[in-house]
Formats: sequence, C-alpha cells, structure tokens
Amino acid sequence: MTESVQERIDRVSFDAHGLVAAIVQQWDTREVLMLGWMDAEALRRTLTEGRVTFWSRSRREHWRKGDTSGHIQLVRGARLDCDGDAILLQVEQVGPACHTGTRTCFDADDLDPIAGPERPE
Repeated sequence: MTESVQERIDRVSFDAHGLVAAIVQQWDTREVLMLGWMDAEALRRTLTEGRVTFWSRSRREHWRKGDTSGHIQLVRGARLDCDGDAILLQVEQVGPACHTGTRTCFDADDLDPIAGPERPE
C-alpha cells in the first residue's frame, strides 16, 4: 500500500508559523533556482497538481508560481530532508524563476567567501 498525500505531509516538520522552506532546483541541470515557503496546503497542492504552489508571507495567501508571469514550475520530484524541515523540489522551470526576471534568484549578490583549506590527504 502506498502512503497517502496526507501521510507524506504529516512527515514534514513545519516551523512555529506552520511553514517549511522549499528549495527549488532545475531537475535536469541541478541548478538552484529559488527558495520559497510552503504551508501544508501549498505542499498538498504541489504534490497533487504537478505545479508548484507557495505561501506568500507578505501577502498572506497561496500563489501558484507562474499564474501571473507565465513562468511556471512543473514538478518533476519532491524530497524531504533528513530532519523533515526542508523540502527539495525538482522542477522543469519555464522562463525565469526569479521575480526580477533572471533565471535564478541566486545570481545577483556574490558574498565572496574565503575558500576553505585544502582537504587533508
């Protein structure tokens, strides 16, 4: 017997606000596109409809990525991390992922970290 959608959602450790971080990754290239927030209903919609839905913390409502921009995210996979407090969504991104019009939300501000030491032999 397969696990129901509700049983899968019940495994998620939502924070005190009822949210979980969802990292969005291009399914074939593994490029990290964005981070969004989901409540249980957004996750349910994402798992059952094949399109990514988020919870907007600023507007306090659900929004399905691409409904106004046309830049949709088609679900290709979803995984829960080992602690149950983060989700990795593998998607087929149609158009830019970022609201600024860029492919990814992570190409705007390089924090220029110091490279770590060489790996011990």
